[in-house]
Amino acid sequence: MKKLLSLAGFIVLMTVLVIACKKDSENDNTPATVDCSTITTTFSGTVQPLMNTSCAKSNCHATGSVNGPGPLVTYTQIFNARVKIKDVVASGTMPQDAAFSASQKALITCWIDAGAPNN
Repeated sequence: MKKLLSLAGFIVLMTVLVIACKKDSENDNTPATVDCSTITTTFSGTVQPLMNTSCAKSNCHATGSVNGPGPLVTYTQIFNARVKIKDVVASGTMPQDAAFSASQKALITCWIDAGAPNN
């Protein structure tokens, strides 16, 4: 009986571990591919507000920052850092104290892929 209980406990434990380690696609915010033909994004209306609220704040990328690419406040600063921004946003590394949703990541990615226009 003791052996049977140990086996049952082992099976329950393994089941819990498998379920806990299973990747939940609904919680995965990283888009595998982004169809930018269906996404409208502008710097002033979409990208800059996201950068202001999530990146350009004190202790991150505000004016005077020396973190990563430095401050990300103006169009020129963001434009010059666009390749790095795309990489860290897509990987989920940034923003550091929050997480962009899949749609927010797509907005930034599509704006950069469109040449990062100042619009």
